[in-house]
Amino acid sequence: MEKKRILTGDRPTGKLHIGHLLGSLSNRVKLQYEYDSFIEIANIQALSDNFNNPSKVKDGIIELLCDYYAVGIDFDKANIFIQSEVPQIHEIFIYLANFATVQQIQHNPTIKTEMAQNRYEASTPLGFFFYPIHQAADIFSVNADLVPVGKDQLPMIEDARELGRRFNKTYGVDILGQPEALLGTKINVPGIDGAEKMGKSLNNCIYLSDSQEELKKKVFKVYTDPTRIHADDPGQVEGNVAFTYLDLFSDESQKEEIEDMKRRYREGTIKDIEVKGKLFEVMDVVLKPIRDRRKEAEEMKDELVKKALNSSRVVSSIARETADEMKKAMKIEF
Repeated sequence: MEKKRILTGDRPTGKLHIGHLLGSLSNRVKLQYEYDSFIEIANIQALSDNFNNPSKVKDGIIELLCDYYAVGIDFDKANIFIQSEVPQIHEIFIYLANFATVQQIQHNPTIKTEMAQNRYEASTPLGFFFYPIHQAADIFSVNADLVPVGKDQLPMIEDARELGRRFNKTYGVDILGQPEALLGTKINVPGIDGAEKMGKSLNNCIYLSDSQEELKKKVFKVYTDPTRIHADDPGQVEGNVAFTYLDLFSDESQKEEIEDMKRRYREGTIKDIEVKGKLFEVMDVVLKPIRDRRKEAEEMKDELVKKALNSSRVVSSIARETADEMKKAMKIEF
C-alpha cells in the first residue's frame, strides 16, 4: 500500500532549540518511517520578513540541515528540500492567487497575529501578506495528505483546502487534494526566563547546538520560584521552569525520584541548586547524543547541502507534474 505523503518544514532564521525538539523534531523522526516524508526549508518565506538580511537566511539553511541530522532525520529517507530550488512552487502560487481574496487573507487570525507582532498593520510587505497562499502552494507542490501543525496554524490548512476546492470546481477537475491537519504535540516549552514560549528573539533558548558547558550555564539560570527567598522556604512547583523541564526530559525510571523532589521542594527541604543539578544531569543525557551528531554534521555540511539539493530536484519533478496538470486545466498548456 502506497504511503501517505506528509509535509513539514521550518523557516531558516537560526538554530533550533529544545522547544523545536520536543514540539516537532522528535515526531518527525518517527513520522519519516510511517509516511512518504517531505521536509521543506522555507527560505523564500523567511525572506518575507528578513529580505534586508539575506545572509541570515542563507546561514540558517546550514543550521537547519545540521540540526535535522543531529536529531536523527535520515537524509536518504526523508525528502529535505530547499524552497527556492523548487520554482514550480512559485508557479503554483500564482495559479492559486486567482482564487484567494485580500479580504480572506485579512481575516486569517494567524496573519492578524503575526502582522501585529511584526508591527505591519500600517505598512504590510506583499511578500509577507501573501504567504498563506504560498504555504498552500508548498502543500500542493507534493499534494501532501497530512500537514503537522499547531492549533494556531489550522486556519492556514483550511485556506489551502478552500483554494484547492475552488480550483477544482472552477475547472471541473480533481487535481488538488484536501490536505488534513495533523495536530502536533501539545507540549509547550517555556523559556529559561519563565516566558510562556521559548523564542530566538527573546534570548531565552537552550539550543541543540549548545555545548555541555553552555547547557549547564543556562540550566543554572533557569527560572524557579521567585517568591522563595531562602533555600528552606516552601516552594511552588507549578510554573517552575526547572520542574517543567524535569517532567519533559526525564524518562519513566526517573519519575518517582522527580515526584519526591517536588514533594521536598514544596516542603522546603531541597535547595534550588540541587534541583538544577539534577535537571542538568537529566537534560545532558538526552542532549549529548544530539550534540555529538551535530558536531559530526558540522564536518559534512557540503554533503548535507548536496543531499538537500538532490531532494529538491525530486520535489521539483513532482511539483512539475502538478503545475502541468493545472496549466492544462486552465488551457494555458502549449
